[in-house]
Amino acid sequence: MQEIIFLVIGVTTPVGILAVNGSAFVMRNLASFRLILSICALVSALFLNGLAAYEILRRSHLHLPDLMAEYRNWIYALAGLIVVLSATVGAYFTYLGMRDPSRLPDRIAVFTALGLLLVPFAITYVARRIEERRNPAAKPATQARARR
Repeated sequence: MQEIIFLVIGVTTPVGILAVNGSAFVMRNLASFRLILSICALVSALFLNGLAAYEILRRSHLHLPDLMAEYRNWIYALAGLIVVLSATVGAYFTYLGMRDPSRLPDRIAVFTALGLLLVPFAITYVARRIEERRNPAAKPATQARARR
């Protein structure tokens, strides 16, 4: 236990120094990092929203096969459009929120980041709960997959 305490105390200061210096570097070059972070927000949102859309479409095929068969192309196009538009809006608000270093942390950037992170997980969570409620036999299978 003593070694762990010494290790934590010994590592905290160098990590803190690196974090402060890294933050100062980012603040000095905020214009460049602003664009990079916006592009990263776009890519991240495309992945996360794409996974949420995939989950919804997969479950829709199970529960609404006739509707999905008849309007498949329209539904896929709409899902793709929603994913791209939401990711683009998230990237834009990330870029917008980092325009002034003296205003950081900016509410727009923080709420955008929280939205980009929470919305896809919330959609997936709700979709799973709806499926479990509609099909009680799916609940043990989901729990069995989680245990693996």
